[in-house]
Amino acid sequence: MLAASPVVDDGDMCRNITTLRGLEPSVTTEEIEAAARQYVRKVSGITHPAPATEEAFELAIATIADATAQVLRDLPPRRQPPKAVPPLRRPQVRARLA
Repeated sequence: MLAASPVVDDGDMCRNITTLRGLEPSVTTEEIEAAARQYVRKVSGITHPAPATEEAFELAIATIADATAQVLRDLPPRRQPPKAVPPLRRPQVRARLA
């Protein structure tokens, strides 16, 4: 059984990861990595890794991004695009990141 640990949430993390399968134009590597990063932040409770945890944090992101890209390649196409627009395609998010 896993022990519960305190969750660090600075309010910048979203509760849901947006559906990437079926996007037009197709999902980008940047969008896959952003989803993986959000997932790792959420499950680890770490928003900004310390130097001691940064390597493990980045390895987890790379592993999940690779698995995500693989599953998106292996699944059949969607008949309709997802309803939600991924964050990196939203103008207000792009402006904040610029």
